[in-house]
Amino acid sequence: MNRVLTVTRVQLVGWQNTVGWPWLLLIMIFAVNYAVFLAIGDIEDNPTTGALISIYIVVFVTSINWITQLLPFSMALSVIRRTFYLATALFLVVQSVVFGILLFLCQLLEDATDGWGIRLRFFGLNFIDQQNPLLQIAIYTMPFILLGFLGIFVAVFYKRFGLTGMWLLSTGTLLVLAGLAVLITWLDLWDGIGRWLTDQPMAAWFVGWPVLLAALLAGAGYLTIRRVTP
Repeated sequence: MNRVLTVTRVQLVGWQNTVGWPWLLLIMIFAVNYAVFLAIGDIEDNPTTGALISIYIVVFVTSINWITQLLPFSMALSVIRRTFYLATALFLVVQSVVFGILLFLCQLLEDATDGWGIRLRFFGLNFIDQQNPLLQIAIYTMPFILLGFLGIFVAVFYKRFGLTGMWLLSTGTLLVLAGLAVLITWLDLWDGIGRWLTDQPMAAWFVGWPVLLAALLAGAGYLTIRRVTP
């Protein structure tokens, strides 16, 4: 365990890209949105923007770089693949929780200032707002973890099987999805599935299902990385 904790420091190599860039980009996008709505002037309804997704996209891209750039560097330092993967997973979870808390604090500040003085909804999106602070933090946090493990898996799979493997994975995924769509249509199940999806609580969409998918991706990545070459 001590070895895993030590290797997590590797993720802080170029911390400006890992930690600083997601927030710098988010602040820049927030400033642009604020300037636009401020220039518009008096707005009756609360203007809402979905630009918050930008920080999640950056974390996804960053997680890919952890494997493509830092894995060869770590293996050159005699760090075994399993240790590197566990350290990366631990760093991702901790970073995601910290990011989730920071976004929650930004939401509180946004509420306290009546939307930054212009009723702007940037951090607090109405459809995901929760009264329970812990649930709200979890809703902000879990997409980071899911996208992070997705990026890690994609990068590990590419390192293991190359471009041909990626094409086969993409094609296979599309064929499976197309097959499921044909089967669902044949069995006339779309209405039932639609009702089931709409009945899902917000916590299931942003916490429950992401936890399950992240666990599957984390396990698949762990099994794949054991045979990855630098």
